[in-house]
Amino acid sequence: MQNIDPDWEITVQDVKARMDKDEDFFFLDVRQSEEYEHCRIDGTTLVPLPELQSRLEEIGRLAAGREIIAHCHHGHRSMQAAVLLRQAGLGTARSMAGGIDAWSIQIDRAVPRY
Repeated sequence: MQNIDPDWEITVQDVKARMDKDEDFFFLDVRQSEEYEHCRIDGTTLVPLPELQSRLEEIGRLAAGREIIAHCHHGHRSMQAAVLLRQAGLGTARSMAGGIDAWSIQIDRAVPRY
């Protein structure tokens, strides 16, 4: 991926702080449904990365002008999602650095690792 701005990532600590402050953002999980069934972060909406392009209109409605924060297992797919969402004109989209794995280690050990 080219032309990726480092500001397109957000740390798990920053996401958690925003959640704790009840800040309004759209939390998008771009993992596969099997991964989502294994573990998830409360408040996320699942749209697997391979379905993202065909569901852009739906995501736009669900996000309703809010910032989109995407996450996956380690952060690679969510960065792809952030790029795609930005290119589609859906505003500010960011990738949660380290994905749900970093969330499990640094924020909530009750979220199983895989």
